[in-house]
Amino acid sequence: MLTTRPNHYGILCTSMCPVMRKLASQVSLLNYVRAIPKAELHVHLEGTIRPATLLDLAKRNGIDLPASTEAELQRWFSYRDFSHFIQVFVTCCRCLQCSDDFEQVVYEYGAELSRQNVHYAEITFSASEHHLRGVSHDTYMSGLKRGRERVRTELGIEINWIFNIVRKWADRSRLERLADYVTDVAIDGKDDGVAALGLGGDEVGAPPEVFAQWFDRARAAGLHSAPHAGELAGPESVWGALTALGAERIGHGVRAIEDDLLVSHLAEHKIPLEVCPKSNLRLGIYDQFDDHPLPVLH
Repeated sequence: MLTTRPNHYGILCTSMCPVMRKLASQVSLLNYVRAIPKAELHVHLEGTIRPATLLDLAKRNGIDLPASTEAELQRWFSYRDFSHFIQVFVTCCRCLQCSDDFEQVVYEYGAELSRQNVHYAEITFSASEHHLRGVSHDTYMSGLKRGRERVRTELGIEINWIFNIVRKWADRSRLERLADYVTDVAIDGKDDGVAALGLGGDEVGAPPEVFAQWFDRARAAGLHSAPHAGELAGPESVWGALTALGAERIGHGVRAIEDDLLVSHLAEHKIPLEVCPKSNLRLGIYDQFDDHPLPVLH
């Protein structure tokens, strides 16, 4: 029913054959999107934790949360700006302490992928956040491996990882140590599903060019380049990711729309953007869906 081709990143791209086009015209768009096989390319593992699971993890590990019920946590999860987003994200990270914790959240997210008929996912993981809290590489990696294997064998879904460097630290030497750490464990994890080096965090004041040496090392070791760029910062961030980091696709990238030459370059070189409209609205990049550039970018 679907024609597929592997692109340069190893992802299966899908295009509709005539039969599928006819089917799509006969059902609602929502039902069609639910039914088709999909790939998930922009999600952070620590951000997938369900409220009920976070309550259990916090109780198990003695972590205080700003809410005590699922409903309260769900409201707290609705972040208002980037600083609130980081607060939520870091709190979720703190609740992951033993290998079983990591295995649990991987498997639960795998079940959600299955519910949405996702067959393949590349999940971003912030190794440095856990390293800073004293969680060892063996602890989180063993949990990631067990969860990934359960998702593959029980649910038939393939998961790979993007280990991301977190952009902004006041102390440059600390940033460099953490970038070294993430790059090292990403390269070491190639046989356990690490497919790419990523770059996350606040773009403002932390341009991609700063991180070129680590992406050079990762690419030389056979990893792909999948940094975030062009959300909190403008098209210059996307250009930096392309020229300095060899980006093969861009996380977010919506502000490329502000530079016609950049949009043409992305199209000509077939560099995809991982567009996340609701995130863009929550962070105040755009005020409402009608303002979002996705239709024009498409």
